[in-house]
Amino acid sequence: MISPFKILAKDPHCKARTGVLYTKHGAVHTPVFMPVATQACVKALTDEDLKNAGAECLLSNTYHLYLRPTTKILKQM
Repeated sequence: MISPFKILAKDPHCKARTGVLYTKHGAVHTPVFMPVATQACVKALTDEDLKNAGAECLLSNTYHLYLRPTTKILKQM
């Protein structure tokens, strides 16, 4: 099994490091800009803004999606 996190480089003067976090949906390079998608929407940023910022992933709260639009609608999608 592949480790879920691979360190690519370390700074010998501090605890800083770069790496890759492997998920079942793809790899995320760290450090990373990870915007929060409240109710499945990133506020104040367009798709183009997210692409230009190099966002590789989004955080979202599944509880919000459960409440609205509901799991029934999510399953249909």
